[in-house]
Amino acid sequence: MEMENFQISKEEFDQFKIILEDWISKDASIAIALGETYVYHSKSTHHSHLEFGEAIHPESIAARVLKSRQKTEAIIDQSILGEPYYAIGYPIHFNKQEAALIVILPSTYSVEKREPYKFLTGRQDEDWTPVPIEQISHIESLQKRTWFYAQNDQYKTTITLKELQTKLPEYFVRIHRSYILNTYFIKRISKDLASNFVIELKNGTELPVSQSYVNNLRKALEF
Repeated sequence: MEMENFQISKEEFDQFKIILEDWISKDASIAIALGETYVYHSKSTHHSHLEFGEAIHPESIAARVLKSRQKTEAIIDQSILGEPYYAIGYPIHFNKQEAALIVILPSTYSVEKREPYKFLTGRQDEDWTPVPIEQISHIESLQKRTWFYAQNDQYKTTITLKELQTKLPEYFVRIHRSYILNTYFIKRISKDLASNFVIELKNGTELPVSQSYVNNLRKALEF
């Protein structure tokens, strides 16, 4: 347990322990966010190499809970802690101030508890079409909207890439902030002039692989 710039009494911490001890995973870390900083965190073995910064990241679960004052859960990409993680946040009052209690788990935690999508329903003009998930080649975030592609057609969905990550089959891989890829549609993987990976799909579409997601691709395809 680490406490930074804040003193938490045993009695205060016990109230959170009582809430969590019946169900919390051994892989979980606990954090308390107050104001603009994390004032406490207890790291699990799984997250022992991860360090919280002084400031709360604006896209983190902690920031969302402090803003909405509602329970919030999601998979967060590696931009915050260096690898994807699943987090649940609860609004609490701490020392008479609004705070957030965050439980952090491996990113696979929620995936194991949810059935993968069998289809996505996409919109074209004023029509909606359910598309079998195995027919979707890739999914793109563009201009704050989500699009997916199947059999040379483009469809719009209201589901974000972060939400999709929690319920897509394992053969879908996040390769970029803006792309999730169905690995069965890969034709070849090459490098551009800057030595960044580029994926060519069987239909000729080329997708970039950002450095932040290279390990995702290597792990999925074992190369």
